[in-house]
Amino acid sequence: MTRLDRRLLFTTGAAAALLAATGVSAQPAPKRGGRLVAALSGADRLDTWAEPMGLFMQAARGAVFETLTEISADGTLRGDIAKGWDTADGGQTWLFEMADDVVFHDGVALQHADVQALFQLHIELNAGSVEAIGRTTLRVTLLAPNPSLPYMLAGPKFAVLPSEQTRQDAGIGTGVYRVQKFQAGRHFIGARVPAHRKDGAAGWFDTVELVSIPSDTVRAEALRDTLVDVADIEALDAYTDPTEFQLLPSDYATQQIARTSIAVPMTVGTAWPLDNLRMTQRWWMA
Repeated sequence: MTRLDRRLLFTTGAAAALLAATGVSAQPAPKRGGRLVAALSGADRLDTWAEPMGLFMQAARGAVFETLTEISADGTLRGDIAKGWDTADGGQTWLFEMADDVVFHDGVALQHADVQALFQLHIELNAGSVEAIGRTTLRVTLLAPNPSLPYMLAGPKFAVLPSEQTRQDAGIGTGVYRVQKFQAGRHFIGARVPAHRKDGAAGWFDTVELVSIPSDTVRAEALRDTLVDVADIEALDAYTDPTEFQLLPSDYATQQIARTSIAVPMTVGTAWPLDNLRMTQRWWMA
């Protein structure tokens, strides 16, 4: 008998058939609607959209902006703004093919200059030149070969912002949520973009709200008292019923905990906190 690859099985329709045959129900499909409220640490009154210093701002940027690539929950690399990439010289020269329907929240289509600004801003990407090749292709020539460049570009700090400073300051991104309210170091509300190229694949909540609560104890209390749905805390407090919550896998010192009213995919990304900082895109109301 040919051995079935478990990862392949659970990314195809075979998974549902197998689970049904064994009497186990597959996870319900995501559905649109509801409001996600998270209490997070790491906010600062000096926070800006261009400088994601702590967890609060990183999570907000994960809702508003996109990266060229992304690491999925199972650890595989896939496209985000870039739908394809290739190198023919060991990783010194890269061609990135952009999706042709990427639009900022102010209605302006993604321009070559926006992606060029990303490479100019982050010197650690080691770009020597970034040239437009046709309408949707960029050629990036590095100062030294880097076969891992597409993986680097999935990092939260490498979000694609508009090249104009005023639009950056306003938090205008291409993500599934636009800024409805932002108070640096305190509060963020994002509203679902009415029509987005990821419709049916990501961005299930109508709105997402992030509240800055510096105290670990107070975040735990807010979670226990149903004031928030998600919090980054080390553990539930002694007065909390653990059956009402789900502890999410994490490679970090702090623990991400969500109420069972929030549906979380069976596999959660752990490269960064909060499902690779994409909880606002990947989770939904149970």
